[in-house]
Amino acid sequence: MLDLNKIKEEAKEALSKIASNEEAQELFRRYLGKDGEVAKVFSSLKDAAEQERQVIGKEANILKKEIERLLEEKKDLLRREMRRLETAGDGIDVTRPGVRPEVGHLHPLTLVQRQVAAIFQSMGFEIAQGPEMETEWYNFDALNMPKDHPVREMQDTFWLKGDKKMLMRTQTSAVQVRYMEKHTPPLRIIAPGRIFRNEATDATHECQFYQVEGLMVDKNITAANFKAVIEEFLERFFQTDVEIRLRPSFFPFTEPSFEIDAKRKGGKWLELMGAGMVNQNVFAAAKHPRNKYQGFAFGVGLDRLAMIKYGINEIRLFYQNDLRFLKQF
Repeated sequence: MLDLNKIKEEAKEALSKIASNEEAQELFRRYLGKDGEVAKVFSSLKDAAEQERQVIGKEANILKKEIERLLEEKKDLLRREMRRLETAGDGIDVTRPGVRPEVGHLHPLTLVQRQVAAIFQSMGFEIAQGPEMETEWYNFDALNMPKDHPVREMQDTFWLKGDKKMLMRTQTSAVQVRYMEKHTPPLRIIAPGRIFRNEATDATHECQFYQVEGLMVDKNITAANFKAVIEEFLERFFQTDVEIRLRPSFFPFTEPSFEIDAKRKGGKWLELMGAGMVNQNVFAAAKHPRNKYQGFAFGVGLDRLAMIKYGINEIRLFYQNDLRFLKQF
């Protein structure tokens, strides 16, 4: 019959020499596996007398549980030692302050768009939106630009393949008629968004850029109202005194039309935007009676506002995703 005390002492000695989980698994197989030392004890009981079998069987069970307990203690000790080694030396210092992750920020064009929207909203204007993929009707016809109108040649257009009446909008002015179809004056809105023009790119031109359209309509709106609104907007946007002047111009959806030049204190005159009094044909396209309402409309490039505000002389920088540029704002 196998000596249980001898097996126990050998197991304890072997446990004291274990230095890894692999060695612990090997010890488990040696003593507690199906062919291990304890299993051999149980196998030998078939040749023992009944009374002896009961005594040895009980002692063998006690031995099995004792080895299991000692083995778990050893594994726990190994786990704690491993954690200690991992956090020592060049490992993890749990007392060291954490590293703050780098947080992104808004694009300069988004910052400008939000600032423009906030200023106009404080003056009672609503934000209106329209689709970037537009119909020929809203982009041209409803804005008093029929197919044979020469002004269409000034806006090279991305027409959608397979549908000659759909295009990528060339101006957010299309939102004017869409909004007036569903609302009765008085109204005041701005319509910021992206527009597309099929033209070569250079320092001041891109095939896509951002524009904000403005519209204010009532029964007695005049150019003086427009001048007051735009001066207030520009002074709050640039945070300095701004002088503007109106020069006669032509836009098919306004009559009269004018270009707006602006000059900051000590600066030079810059052509900034186009504007005018809404053409009565546009009211008719929106199914409002002619000569019942009047109002002004204007359009200005958000990219242009951003370039002036931040002193940027290259529009393509906004779209190159260069973090060295974007992180400045």
